[in-house]
Amino acid sequence: MKKYFIQKTPFVVPTTDGKLIEEHHGLATTNNSGISIAHMIAPSGWSEPFQTPEFDEYTYIIKGKKQFIIEDEVVVLEAGQSIKIEKNTRIQYSNPFDEPCEYLAICTPAFSMDAVNRED
Repeated sequence: MKKYFIQKTPFVVPTTDGKLIEEHHGLATTNNSGISIAHMIAPSGWSEPFQTPEFDEYTYIIKGKKQFIIEDEVVVLEAGQSIKIEKNTRIQYSNPFDEPCEYLAICTPAFSMDAVNRED
């Protein structure tokens, strides 16, 4: 039995906002509740509602820029930068910039819609 697994077919999460989400490891792909790893591309003008997740989220920016509103502070990350947002922190993610933003998101425990607590 192999002691490794190479993900060749990530789960593409259906979205209605133009964002590409490819989950490589996590609940949707490998039934791993401990961690999720996703490759994402957020188009220019994209945003999500505020949320207060029950998981830590690490973001690494590959290309472009991404805006975070963390509690009441606006933070902008650029390519080559990363951030850790602690669980139970109110946050909004967006890309108000002129180019798509490509990034990796790692959540511990794994991302789930039940634990993200998005606001209406």
